[in-house]
Amino acid sequence: MRKALVRSIRFLRRYRWLATLAVVCVLASSATDLVGPQILRAIIDTGIAEGDLGYVLRGSLALVGVAIVGGVASFLQGYLSARVSHGVAFDMRNTIFEKLQDLSFSYHDRAQTGQLITRVTSDVDLVREFVGGGLVQAVSAVLILVGAVALLLVMNVRLAVVAFVAIPATLAVLLLFVRRLGPMFREFQARLGGLNSVLQENVAGIRVVKAFAREDFEAERYRVRNQELLDQGLLVRRTVANAFPLLFSMGSFGVILVTGFGAVQIVNGTMTVGELVAFTSYLFLLLQPLYIIGFGAQGIARASASAERLFEIVDAQNDVVERTGAMKLESIAGRVEFRDVHLRYPGDTTEVLRGVSFSVEPDTTVAVVGATGSGKTSLVNLIPRFYDVESGAVLVDGNDVRDVTLSSLRKRIGMVMQDSVLFSGSVRDNITYGRPDASDEEVVSAAAAAQADEFIRALPDEYDTLVGERGVKLSGGQRQRIAIARALLIDPRILIMDDSTSSVDAQTEAALRANLDTLMAGRTTFIVAQRLSTVKRAETILVIDDGRIADTGSHDELLERSCLYAEIAASQLVGAERLRAPDSCSLPGEGDG
Repeated sequence: MRKALVRSIRFLRRYRWLATLAVVCVLASSATDLVGPQILRAIIDTGIAEGDLGYVLRGSLALVGVAIVGGVASFLQGYLSARVSHGVAFDMRNTIFEKLQDLSFSYHDRAQTGQLITRVTSDVDLVREFVGGGLVQAVSAVLILVGAVALLLVMNVRLAVVAFVAIPATLAVLLLFVRRLGPMFREFQARLGGLNSVLQENVAGIRVVKAFAREDFEAERYRVRNQELLDQGLLVRRTVANAFPLLFSMGSFGVILVTGFGAVQIVNGTMTVGELVAFTSYLFLLLQPLYIIGFGAQGIARASASAERLFEIVDAQNDVVERTGAMKLESIAGRVEFRDVHLRYPGDTTEVLRGVSFSVEPDTTVAVVGATGSGKTSLVNLIPRFYDVESGAVLVDGNDVRDVTLSSLRKRIGMVMQDSVLFSGSVRDNITYGRPDASDEEVVSAAAAAQADEFIRALPDEYDTLVGERGVKLSGGQRQRIAIARALLIDPRILIMDDSTSSVDAQTEAALRANLDTLMAGRTTFIVAQRLSTVKRAETILVIDDGRIADTGSHDELLERSCLYAEIAASQLVGAERLRAPDSCSLPGEGDG
């Protein structure tokens, strides 16, 4: 964990001059702390002992001046440290967010949203507090510690040795304290992330919760996670509470020893009262850094645990990496080929796709059908290289998708996913997401083709209507049509529609299909569909069964020879008319009385 904390300090590079000024202010503040006891010694031994009130007044003014300088230095140090820490947090958040954008689908498949949110918010803030406060305090503590040790030895070696007796025990307590706190705070942050995951899921699915009257269940689920967080927090506090009495006991023991031995030296005439006062002040300055480190140890432990969690994201391996020297894919015709493709998702032991091979010529519509979990979506996700094949190759216009830049590949592909994700903003913002510079005419044309223009114009602000978070103000069918318009607006050569009309009514789907037939001209289109009316119109149908291509052909051809296709068409595809199956097959329901 310490390595992660050291790595976090590297974010100071951009703010090194501000950080340097903060350190200078720390030096000035530490110097005033070390000078004060010497002035106090002179006031006692010279001014008070000799009855020189003028000397006492001058010494008192000097103490006031030192206090003012120390106060100004402390203020500047606090201000500069805050500027630096917030700058570091700004850079950290940007770095982590950019990394999350770069990571492949497989990482986000495994990651919990609540955990990621906790890391980008709470964990970054804990590291920021360390950089802005804990680190500066640690530097100040070290400077005061070194200065106090040096002055104690200069003033009285024998008494200094007595004072140092308590130091090893204090350091041992501190070391044990920090080692125990590190794992505790990491567990605390993990439980906080788990609590946030429950909260995020509940807010996102609140309609489902209410529809099934599961409010009590969700409240209990949150309460359990909250209790786990509370228990861990109390464990941390108990550990802290047990450690500090030991620390203060060690310090008090050292003061008692110094006071006793110092009193003996005063009686013997080898030490003055002012020297003992100054020595005791330096002893407190010696103990103060240890207490600062003790109090700061929990902050350091929390920051260490948080830094480790942050760098887990920064160091995460990307499963889809752009090759060095990858070529930019210019305009394409849209030919797609799969060559003996095998796919296994990271962390899984079974293959999702096994030996898939086919080729599709440009300007062809391909329907992909199969049972749930057969690998339909996995197949189309390989074309824009959301995942990498385990073996084999996916080619676009003869180019292996691994040999071209991801950006140029995905800009040639329009994707309408099964879950129509919209972003908070206006309808126009969502349609132009892939082409922010599109004209109003182009936006309206894409919306009309997606059968969305009519309902958009009925909205309060038409294309400027805010859709709400995740498009919550729109129906499922409306969200799907906007997602289709978004894909059409980029004028892709390859169009992938993953069950993209499942939420629209039959009338809208028919009108949409009629328009799409025109817009699909000149494009290679892959449709993962649940409606027979859509599948029938495809020139090629791929029948997927358990990760393999069981058969391929047109609707009529497959009905003639494929029992599997006839079964899927009859049992799964919505809107299926009475089907004529191959003689050797029996469709679901046949023979029922």
